[in-house]
This record gives sequence, C-alpha cells and structure tokens, in this order.
Amino acid sequence: MYPMLLALLVVHVTLASAANTSTDSSLAACGDAYYLPTRYICYDGDFLCPIHDGEPTLRCGDACYNPRQYSCTHAKLASVSIEAPSTAPNISSGTTPRLNASSPAQCSEEPTTLQLSDPPYENYFYSDCNSASQVVVTSPLPGSNLSIIGPRLLVAWPAGNSEAVAFFEPIEGPNGTLAIRLVNHTGATQPLQGGHSAFSSTSDSIAQARVNTLVNFNASARLTVPILGSIRTIRDFTEGPSILVPEIQDAIVFSESDDGGATLSRLWLDNVTTTTMSFTPANSTMGKVNINNQTLEFAAGTYNFTSTLNYPQLEQLSASEVLNEASQDLIVQSPDQTKSLSFLSYTNKLLAGAWRFLTYFGRDSMISLLLLQPVLSEGEGGAIEAVISAVLERINSTDGSVCHEETIGDYATYLHLQENVTSTAPICSYIMIDSDYFLMPVMQNYFLATETGRRRREAFFATKTSLNFGNRGTTYGELSRINAERVMRIAGPFAQPDGQTEENLVHLKEGEVVGEWRDSTYGIGGGRVPYDVNTALVPAALRSIAALASEGFFPEHPEWRQLAEDYATVWEDETLAFFTVVVPPEEAKELVTDYTTEAGYGFPSHTSSITSEIVYHGLALNGNNNQSNPWSNTANNILAPFPVGLSTPVGLLVANPAYGGDPVYAANLTNNAYHGTVVWGWQMAMMAAGLERQLDRCVSGNTNVTTATNSTPAFCTDRSVYGNVKAAYNHLWDLIEANEEQLSSEVWSWLYNEEQGFVFEPLGALPPPAGQSPTESNIRQLWSLTFLAVTRNEGLR
Repeated sequence: MYPMLLALLVVHVTLASAANTSTDSSLAACGDAYYLPTRYICYDGDFLCPIHDGEPTLRCGDACYNPRQYSCTHAKLASVSIEAPSTAPNISSGTTPRLNASSPAQCSEEPTTLQLSDPPYENYFYSDCNSASQVVVTSPLPGSNLSIIGPRLLVAWPAGNSEAVAFFEPIEGPNGTLAIRLVNHTGATQPLQGGHSAFSSTSDSIAQARVNTLVNFNASARLTVPILGSIRTIRDFTEGPSILVPEIQDAIVFSESDDGGATLSRLWLDNVTTTTMSFTPANSTMGKVNINNQTLEFAAGTYNFTSTLNYPQLEQLSASEVLNEASQDLIVQSPDQTKSLSFLSYTNKLLAGAWRFLTYFGRDSMISLLLLQPVLSEGEGGAIEAVISAVLERINSTDGSVCHEETIGDYATYLHLQENVTSTAPICSYIMIDSDYFLMPVMQNYFLATETGRRRREAFFATKTSLNFGNRGTTYGELSRINAERVMRIAGPFAQPDGQTEENLVHLKEGEVVGEWRDSTYGIGGGRVPYDVNTALVPAALRSIAALASEGFFPEHPEWRQLAEDYATVWEDETLAFFTVVVPPEEAKELVTDYTTEAGYGFPSHTSSITSEIVYHGLALNGNNNQSNPWSNTANNILAPFPVGLSTPVGLLVANPAYGGDPVYAANLTNNAYHGTVVWGWQMAMMAAGLERQLDRCVSGNTNVTTATNSTPAFCTDRSVYGNVKAAYNHLWDLIEANEEQLSSEVWSWLYNEEQGFVFEPLGALPPPAGQSPTESNIRQLWSLTFLAVTRNEGLR
C-alpha cells in the first residue's frame, strides 16, 4: 500500500544500524548515528529521514514520508486523496473556490523565501509555483507596551485573503516574559517549508496549501485566542473593539493526536474550505500539548507547527516575470524588494500589502503602477495589464465608480450571511472618490505611451470580464468608457461659465467620513472636499480622456477630444484658490509656538526660521474653521524642519497640524495616528518623482507624458524659485537615503528625545490615540516598493 514509504523506512533503518563514531568532518551527529546533511535530515535530535530527489522527507511517528504523496495526521500516514463529505451544501454563487487539477504542479525552481525583521515583529515569506504564505511572529521587547504587543503566531495566505493566527500568554511568568521564535530544521537555511496537494471533492478538486516550521517557546505558554479564516476577521479583532464572531469562533474544532500534539481546524462558512493549525512536540520527552477549555497549553520547548488551507492559490508572478526585460538586474541589486514585489504580484491582480492587505485595492494598485511602470512587465500576462484588468473587472457598471477594496473568501460569505444571503460572491467597496480618477492616466501611460500598449490595445479592450463582480460578459472597452463618462459627468458643472463654486467641487460621498488615501477618521482633518482630488486628480483624468479620445478611444464621444481639454484647463486654473492658505509671519510663529507647547513632544519650534508669510494649500474644505490645513507640498515646507515644515530626520511627515490653530488638529494628527505626523514611504517616492518631473520640464525638449505639452514653466527661468525646488528635491532624497531600511514598509513613526532628536519607531509599537485602536504597519506595502523605479537623478545634485 505504501511502496514509497517502505523504501524510505529501509533506508532509515539501514543507516541507523550502520552508525558509527566516524570523525569525518563532513558528517553530522544525529543521536548515535552520523549522517551527510546533503542526504538526510535529523528530526528531534535522533531520527533521520532521507532527502529524496532533492526534496526532504518528513517524519510521521516512526516513519519518513514524501508530503506530496502522503499526509500525517495523529502520527499516522494517509494518502492525500481524501474524499470530502458528500453532504457539503451547494452555495448559490458560482464563485466557490475549486480547482480542476488532480495534483499540484511540480515546481521547476527552488522556493522563494525571505525574512524581514521589524521588532517586535519577525516576518517570513515562502512561495513556490503552487502557493504563497507569510508567517509573522510577535514577541514583546523589553520596552514594549504590553497592552498592545503580545506573543502571537500568524500565517497569512494571499489566496482568499486568508489567515490562521494564535495569540499566547505565559502560563507562569508575568506578561512580557514569553518569547516565540522560529527555528530552522536541521540542515535548513531558513525556517519555513511549504507543501501543496489536491484533495478530491466528488468530481472536482480543492487545492490544499501547507506551511510548516519549528516554533520555540522560551517558557510555558497558553494559546488563548485562535482565529481561523479571513484576514479581515483578525483585523476586526486587533484593530476594532476586539470583536470575535461566535459563528466563526465556535466552529473551531480542537483535537488531540497520538504523538502528543493538538490540531485546531475550522470549516469555513462556505462549508467547503478548511483552515487548520497544529502543534506537535519536536521531542517526545517534552510531554504533550494539553487542550484545556478551548485553549492549548505548552511546556517550554520546540514544536512542529503546520497550517493548511484548501482554497485555490493565486498564480504568482516571479520576480523575473513581474519585471520587464530591461529591469532584470534589480533582482540581484535589490533582492528583498523584488522578492516582496513578486509576493504581492499575481496574474490577475496586485495586492496592497503584507500581511494586513493581501488583496485587491484599486487606488494602491494604480498609484503603484504609475510610479513602478518603468520597471514592470508589459503585455499579456504581465504586471501592468494585471493591474488594469483588475480595476476594469471590478468597476461598478451602473455609475462608473472604481472598486476601492474587494472582500473575498470567508469574510465575503460572512457579510452575505449578515444580509440573510447564502453566497460566496466577492464584494466591492465603492466609498472612495479618488480611485475614480486614476484609471484614465493609467490607460494613457500604457496604451498610448508604450509600443506594447499600442499593439495590445485592440485585443485588451475586446476582452470580456470573467470575475463575479456584476459585469460578466461586459468588455473592458465598455467599462473604461463608463468610468470616463463618470469623470466627465462630475467635472462638468465646475467647468461651466460661473460654475467655479465650492458646491461644484468633488465632495466625499454622502454619509462617509473618508474618501481618499488618508482614509482614517481624522485623515483630512474633518474636511469634506479634498485638495488632492480636486486640484490634481480630476484635471489629470480629464487630460487623459482628451488624449485617449484623440487616439480613437470612446468613439461614442468624439467631442471629448476638445471638451475634456477645456474642462481640465478650468479645473487646473480655478481650484487651487479654494485651498490656498496665507499665514502672516508673526501669526505663523505664534501658531507654531502654541502647537509645540500643546503637542508636548519636546522638540524645538524652529520659529526663528519663519522670516516671511507661510503659504500652502489645505488638505480639505468644510472641516474645522472651514479649512483643514495641516500640511503643504511646496518646496519651502519640504526644506523647513518640523513643526515649521514637514522635514524630520526620519523622513517627510504627511501632516503638520501646527498652522491649524484649532487644538483638535494637534489632538488628532499625532505621531501615533495612521495619517498623523507620521512618514509614508510612497508619499516620499511620489514627491520625489513629481519634483523631478517638474525640474525635467525645464530641460529643453522634454515633454510631460500626461499633459502632452512641451511648454517650459515660468519657474524654470526664475533662478531663485528653480534653485529652491532643486534644493527641495535634493533634501528630500537625502532624507530618503538616510531612511533606506524603512522605505519598503507601509508607514512609520518617531519618538523624540533631547539627546538623539527624532528617532525611528514602528507605528504599531506606539499606543493608539485615545478612543482608537492600534494600527500595525505592513512590513511590505506595494506602493512603498516604488523606489525600485523612483531613483535619484544624479544630474540634479
């Protein structure tokens, strides 16, 4: 029945019986035996299993086995082809995850692994041709805030935006004494091992992915809270009011195994998918894992940990596939960043960030594309078309809105059930207003500005949607037109004669407090009319519509060739005045001094550097005092030190509440707020790219791709202004280079002390603002990887 198993057992027994005390330096000890690490693996210090065809075999009780052919449950082997219950009910949606392949692909390349440290978090990534997963281990540091940082082991899967997480506490010692770490298997260079198999379910097959490792506890530990299912479920628990959904938690089954281990498993709400996690003592002398009232108890020591998920895995783009031919050198030059980009890149979408946002986000994808395009792969199956097709698939065909975030997997089923609907269909959020205006520039930059895009245009826009977002059968061309019609419809009133009123600007949607990238409650200071959407995104989209229409796009609207240009001119010329703020120097000094005192961080005010009026553009209208005005994107405020400007040694801040005048700004835009006085890497990348683009316009003959104009701006001939912009560009790059270690992460913060000044601090290590939940930064964020393409122009030094 088990021919492969028997052969391996013979090898093990023969080797063990022939063991001697050889002193060959190439041999390693395993109990009383000596072995070649290139041919065998030592488990538990005294049990050898061979490496067969380059693939390690695993231990199961007293046997060794190939995980591609067998699985190990309760120390017993079973074939991987296991019949699923025939009573599993049919879910009404046609999107229930299934695979047709009877077995996983045999990978031709070695797995891709990556370890990234961001204390108190250790991040491990594993991917091969079949699956991808991320493991995050959290152990409190001596100075950690124990109210928000605790021992945790988390597995995240891009497939289905899925997870398995376990929260721990020390059994005997005080909080903060329990530490968790991953341990390499003997002979391994990194802790994670992956696996993939197919489990049959009647005539179909459901893919199962697996990740395993060795987990060490420095002291006795108790697993207090497990959550199995969706990443969104974890975020509801960690970022919300500690929500645990009974119908999800009560479905977790605890079971013991004969080898002293314990398994937690949960059947999803779709009645098809199952997530598991199991712990088995790595050494039989440690004793068993105890199940006690829906918790697990562990003695100090090392345990085999395995987590599985039988949900279809995405088709990942390798680093060489996500980059274009001219950028392949980046794989060697920036291995961590290119591996991270690959982990977030798939043939049908790019994901926003690891671990919290392992799914589609429209705005993030398109901004990342606009900045990364010089290095991304083109054509069918490439990264650029993956982004654009993902956006088009999810457009709301009734009004042209772009999907901000998709909800898939177990959480989608859960949300449907809250509406008394039995379905696994994905759900899209359309609450953001800025996402609608990125698609047209993205299309222009690829389908007009590149040879590949021009060649692919006809076939691409003839493609019919295939995903279940309500557009099935609609062509990409039709959906792009519907989005363009939305832009023209919204932009029209402001562009009419005497239409330049605040009422005709773009507002947040009714009933929503967020609508652009600063999508936290106080992200735009309570405003309703965002600066960036109205002054930059709307006119950019209009210019792109005009350019696309001039090349034969949108044949139903030939008038757009000129009309969109006319609209864009009005929006460019007339919107800035609504957001301009001028603060006289004496008032500015007073405001900055007051803020410095009220904020209480201890940093200097730098008011001596204020020698003239402060001019900047507010974040949004209709906030407190009619304008929310915490920051500026002018060259002066890039150069000026915070709190006069935005510059700190840890990077350029995305908010400065000093000039707001209202204490509410200082209270809400803090160094522990998600969109407060913190640093976002991609914002520095975008600022650097924008400044370079403007300076580049001063070079004779250079053309702006988006506006298709070669006119030289007036500032180019003003030596003072040009010099100031150039100085801001170089100062910004000095900050970027000084903070290189943080650039690829999502967001970071700072602490201040008199000895060191501003010093880096992970945002997730700080207690949240009063009344808010803590936010853990992603170790890798898609748009923070844009420095692969955004580089310093040495000619501008």
